Amino acid sequence: MEDSMTRRQAIGAGLTATAALAHAGGDVAKPAAFKPSERAFLTPGREFTDVSRGDPIPHTLKGEDLVKARLTRETWRLEIDVRDEKDKAKLEKSLSIAAGNALDLPRLMTLGERHGVRFLKAMQCQNIALPLGQGLWEGVPLRDILKACGKIVDVRRFYFWGYHNDKPEQKFQSSLAMNQVFDTAPGELPPFLAYRLNGGPIPLERGGPVRMVVPWAHGFKSIKWLQKIVATNDFRANDTYADDGNDPESDLKTAAYFDDSKPQSFQGGESIVVRGTAMVGLPGLERIEYWLRPGSTAKLADNDPAWNNARWIPGAIDPLPDNWCDGLPKDVRPKDVWGFDGNGKPKEWPTRYSIAHWTVAIKGAPPGKYELRVRTVDENGYSQPEPRPGGRTGRNQIQCKLLTIEPST
Repeated sequence: MEDSMTRRQAIGAGLTATAALAHAGGDVAKPAAFKPSERAFLTPGREFTDVSRGDPIPHTLKGEDLVKARLTRETWRLEIDVRDEKDKAKLEKSLSIAAGNALDLPRLMTLGERHGVRFLKAMQCQNIALPLGQGLWEGVPLRDILKACGKIVDVRRFYFWGYHNDKPEQKFQSSLAMNQVFDTAPGELPPFLAYRLNGGPIPLERGGPVRMVVPWAHGFKSIKWLQKIVATNDFRANDTYADDGNDPESDLKTAAYFDDSKPQSFQGGESIVVRGTAMVGLPGLERIEYWLRPGSTAKLADNDPAWNNARWIPGAIDPLPDNWCDGLPKDVRPKDVWGFDGNGKPKEWPTRYSIAHWTVAIKGAPPGKYELRVRTVDENGYSQPEPRPGGRTGRNQIQCKLLTIEPST
């Protein structure tokens, strides 16, 4: 959509835009003059936006049906095996219900005492713009669980799925390559089996008792109600989400979204304050920028020359709320969370795979109709929607909010 700018060019464009707006009778308010918003940092488990699939949806099961589906903390089991006898992949030892050695929740939590990881992650669907919610997830790396299978031979990929009514047409599955499971770079997060959310059991609505969590990926990789993992020599992804042209290997992208994209009116002379949420993807987040353009259309073609003449002005990323850790369980200290140092401070802010809030504040713009667009610039210097603007690799198109500034009375 837009050409990507270097950081120096972007800063220069921001200064030019600031001067141009001031010349038109307006000026840009300093972000420091505005307090961080009071928006919640952690989303309670049952308040995430729900995009669950199934008929009926698994989290609506009750009583004996829930027990039969192995979706209670007492009945949950995980089986690990090879795909079939013809597959070249081999496991020295399989875990199965029939053999009486399937992984149960007490055993998983015991592994967590030694190998547990905790980190902040916002769940986001690949084809839905706004993140569904953010939580503190806790669990055990998949690589540590696979140690129970002994020697692993000729495995190139792991397929996995959860409970989906035992109907083949409703089975929702995903996969990871061998290197994604075992070869995590030092200091990075591995895919893991989560059993806690915000310090408590994962609600059934969020995929509990146990779900897969893949830190860098969209939500379709983090399979809910996890019950089966199979090893295979097949190099191909089997992800349900690969259907309809979706990219099953797409990483989370960095993008900015309005908290409220509806048109809004302001009185002349008052400050324009607009807030939103940024999803911080694998490339991190350097800054957010906004473009205030006279006009009254929310649509601008990708090849419209206006993009080349856009003047992007730096906005403000809200700092980490001082009280964010108030939502942590008593046995979890900030320094125990991935991405935080020994003093409980983030090593980088915003942290990858989480959300950050941003604020745009403008004063003195003349009366009229305007189009406000906000975008992110990641740590590689790419501006949204680059470097991969395709919609089936994660929705990150630049949004537009229409503003009207009425003459002062």
